[in-house]
Amino acid sequence: MSRSEYEDLRTAFTAAVSHELRTPLARLVTLLESAELPGTDLGELLRKAREEVDEMTELVDDILFLSELEQGREVVALGETEAAPVLRDIVAEREERAETAGVRLELRLEDETLLVPLRRRMLRTVAENLVENAIRYAGEGATCVVSLRAADGEIVLEVADDGAGVPEEDAARLFERFFRSDRARTTRGSGLGLAIVKHVVEAAGGNVDARGAKGRGLDVRCVLPSA
Repeated sequence: MSRSEYEDLRTAFTAAVSHELRTPLARLVTLLESAELPGTDLGELLRKAREEVDEMTELVDDILFLSELEQGREVVALGETEAAPVLRDIVAEREERAETAGVRLELRLEDETLLVPLRRRMLRTVAENLVENAIRYAGEGATCVVSLRAADGEIVLEVADDGAGVPEEDAARLFERFFRSDRARTTRGSGLGLAIVKHVVEAAGGNVDARGAKGRGLDVRCVLPSA
């Protein structure tokens, strides 16, 4: 990449970050301005204000983490991790949140002893982002299946749901920073989760792809070299 191309990319990224932060910040200002109106429910106002602060914090954290990954400050494929306990913890930790969203989580482990060529933190980062994505966007009544298996000398981590899905033409773009399909545009989230997943998986020598169709769910598959 030439210097001019890098500067263009940096400028576009900075503009995108500014745009993404502006929305929750504007909502927060509106909430604070309404605090002085008669009859305002201050408890509800504070709850909504905290949600906006949490959204901005998540966005900033994701931006910093992605920046660290891209600058090589995080060693992704250092050592290996037994995946089953990590995936089991992640699903258990999010069952209540999934239930609130009307999504059923299911874990399928073909082999309890499978190792993945990722640090524990990196594996958690990948799996958490995939499961969070399904909980946020699959829609009420959907089932999300988290699975891990060995296939042809590789390890396949897959998170698939049968929910709202995305237009087929959007599936390949889900890993772009800040890209949101139609349903996702009205839902909270940093817009960086799947970009982080792609970076981690590819840095570990693997690949990731998404398959989906409107009304027919979304299937995100990470293929990693066998540890």
